[in-house]
Amino acid sequence: MLAAHLSGVEVALCPPFPLLAPLSGVLGGGAVELGAQDVSPHPDGAFTGEVSARLLRDMGCRWAIVGHSERRTLLAESSEQVAAKAVAAVAGGLQPIICVGETLAEREAGATESALVSQLQPLCGILSQAGTGAVLAYEPVWAIGTGRSASPEQAGEVHAFIRTTLKGLGINVSGLRVLYGGSVKPDNAAALFAVPGIDGGLIGGASLKAADFAAICLAAAAAGRS
Repeated sequence: MLAAHLSGVEVALCPPFPLLAPLSGVLGGGAVELGAQDVSPHPDGAFTGEVSARLLRDMGCRWAIVGHSERRTLLAESSEQVAAKAVAAVAGGLQPIICVGETLAEREAGATESALVSQLQPLCGILSQAGTGAVLAYEPVWAIGTGRSASPEQAGEVHAFIRTTLKGLGINVSGLRVLYGGSVKPDNAAALFAVPGIDGGLIGGASLKAADFAAICLAAAAAGRS
């Protein structure tokens, strides 16, 4: 079993909402944890179609992804809305995986850093709270689903910039994990996870292939990442 080789590494699956209940039954609270791909910013109330953190927690979730680039670009979620979702996740007993990243246009215009700063600033409130278990995920939008990936050097530079920026904003980053998400595959996972400051991966397309996902998990275990 894969779990026997993943000592010290956390693995979570974040399927679409309709699959949470059946997958929760399959996982059964074991070594592989459960997460959602989104969460409502509202704890309760008449918000048809929204799924609250409390409901997700009741379904067995520990994690909730917020601010994924597709929601930022296709559904026009602002950084302030992303921060509100992260706050709601924590209040409802979940640990948020908060995504940040630049588009291809921003990178080519030399605006990677300014784009990240604008996304990180609204997160100061939640990231300054101790014990939330919040995790950041750097996902360069130009490397998602395109087959392109940031080089280990590029990814490492941005991860270092994220930590430096947060320190400048008064955030204690000593225990903060920052994942990399952007076309992580079995053939580049080891090189990415070997970079200091990259604490694991937010895996997209490769997670749909069991053998590829297992190989990436084993690469994380070998590197001592999450």
